[in-house]
Amino acid sequence: MRTEEAMERLQVGQTAPDFEVPALVNGIRKKFNLNDYRGKKNVVMAFHPVNWTPVCDLQMPAYNAALAKFADLDAQVVGISVDSIYSTMAWEKRIGPINYPLASDYFPHGEVATKYGVFRDYEPFAGVSERAVFVLDKQGKIVFSKVYELGQVPDTEEIFSVLRTLGS
Repeated sequence: MRTEEAMERLQVGQTAPDFEVPALVNGIRKKFNLNDYRGKKNVVMAFHPVNWTPVCDLQMPAYNAALAKFADLDAQVVGISVDSIYSTMAWEKRIGPINYPLASDYFPHGEVATKYGVFRDYEPFAGVSERAVFVLDKQGKIVFSKVYELGQVPDTEEIFSVLRTLGS
């Protein structure tokens, strides 16, 4: 069993690995492919442990409410959890509509979170992702990487501050 300290999270300066997963945008099922944004937009990847939790119910709608500000900073937001696309569909009906991709890292379970070093394979709460935010520049380089306490809502202003340094 690994410990929290043993996780090898991707760091600032590294190139973000590409992935393609099912996603929902405003209730419509699509594919999310990170590579589609290379050379075009900065990307804010918001890993959240699972749907249906009080913190996730605050975090994902807050990003949705701030989409115009993210757009002004030339950034695409994507929320990622290890839940199935079907769970995400039901959850979005309760919290949504959400107008950015909510991606499913369900199968293979946690594969994307593992690539980024934020899959919890240790107790407590093994089998989910950390609550983590990665900001990628248009070239796909990680410019911000932070893991939060599971019960903490990430500070959106901190993300905006990082995006402002990238220009548009």
